[in-house]
Amino acid sequence: MNYLAKSDNKIFEIPTIKIRPNKTQPRKIFDEEQLRDLANSISENGILQPLTVRKVSQSEYEIIAGERRLRASVMAGYSKVPCIIVKCNDRESAMLALIENLQRCDLGIFEEARGISRLIRRYGITQEQAAKKLGKSQSTIANKLRLLNLTYDEQDWIIQAGLSERHARALLRIYDVELRREALSKIIAYNLNVTQSEEMIEKLLFDSSAPEPEKPKKGAQRILIRDVRIFINTINKAVSTMKQAGIDAVCKHKDSGEYIEYTVRIPKTQTERSA
Repeated sequence: MNYLAKSDNKIFEIPTIKIRPNKTQPRKIFDEEQLRDLANSISENGILQPLTVRKVSQSEYEIIAGERRLRASVMAGYSKVPCIIVKCNDRESAMLALIENLQRCDLGIFEEARGISRLIRRYGITQEQAAKKLGKSQSTIANKLRLLNLTYDEQDWIIQAGLSERHARALLRIYDVELRREALSKIIAYNLNVTQSEEMIEKLLFDSSAPEPEKPKKGAQRILIRDVRIFINTINKAVSTMKQAGIDAVCKHKDSGEYIEYTVRIPKTQTERSA
């Protein structure tokens, strides 16, 4: 990417009517009150940070960074805004716009997740590469992408209720859609915080009746149990029993999104004494 200006960071005054939004902008909701506050600040102090744009024709520019500033400037009555012009192609412009917005902390949780998903799919990069570009860990990227497993209705309820990303991630423990909606309804109705939500979800998961195992075919020996929560509960009870017996067993679990990994560590000296 190169600056069109002869000197680096040269600023141009460009008419707002000649600037168009970037189609890859992940932000779809612009809070009107926040825009008015920004417009008032711009009226009082001016535009402190220039927009970044690229030239797409003789009379048109596309925003790479600064759509909120553009909207607020128009609200404040500005007909021109200060811009830095960069030279880049469609692919570079789209990627830069996505990355610039994803690096901001005021995107909605699902806007951010969809933006990351779009970045990965559109440009054929891995989660690890996306994490490096965005300055985040790969596990953070994976957790954010998992939020898209919630239905659009659930996402909308979460946004409207002002729930956090941790609320949304807690709900992902429930795979059954009807049960998950029941949990979400309770969280909203009773205004539960994250800890209360996690406790309620835990109770829902273990209180809900497990599906009936499939009847094995004649001569089959395998027992079919589809609900892994039964096995997880068994692991937890086994570790608890060992602790009650004086064995310093430690159980750790990790949810990677695709699978749940359990590690049980038992001191070898204690196992030898027990033997």
